[in-house]
Amino acid sequence: MFDENLFQWTREPESFSIDHNRIEIVTKPHTDLWQRTYYHFRNDNAPVLQARTAEKFFSFVVKTTFESKHRFDQCGVVVYLDSENWLKGSIEYENETFQHLGSVVTNHGYSDWATTVIDASVQSMWYRLSRREDDFCIECSEDGIHFSQMRVCHMWDAVDEISFGVYACSPEDSSFQATFTDMDITECKWLAHDGQQPDE
Repeated sequence: MFDENLFQWTREPESFSIDHNRIEIVTKPHTDLWQRTYYHFRNDNAPVLQARTAEKFFSFVVKTTFESKHRFDQCGVVVYLDSENWLKGSIEYENETFQHLGSVVTNHGYSDWATTVIDASVQSMWYRLSRREDDFCIECSEDGIHFSQMRVCHMWDAVDEISFGVYACSPEDSSFQATFTDMDITECKWLAHDGQQPDE
């Protein structure tokens, strides 16, 4: 079950509201999460609302609804350990034609970015973030029932207690409202691998 009292701001936005199972964030211009790779800059000022847990196996589900209209506006799920170790899954607005549905994983200060193109008309998406020890899976869904895998990754520093939750930001000169609802924390829905056995 979701308990908003377990969630605390890593960075608090100027404008937000939190009610039972509903979080609204109005982004501030020039806020982002990125480290070094390709662009050579470091941005670490996006609002992040998270809970802490030492549980090694769980899933976190959330529905995002957004009114983004400017390049790189984004909101979604996040595991933020510190400025150089985190992951996020979101939709980043690009233009009136398309957006990027994707994820960023940052280990030891270097970010990557894996995306797929979706239509610019999409203004809602469900995410399911799952942890199996120091491995993670991000999934997405249009209906909150049928989820598709976006990313499987490893986080080197996720060895014990971690923080996880939601974020929203506007890297350029813009602002929009992001709404998070239907949040739930459950047993791990990312099942153990049933194929090839690990090497001895």
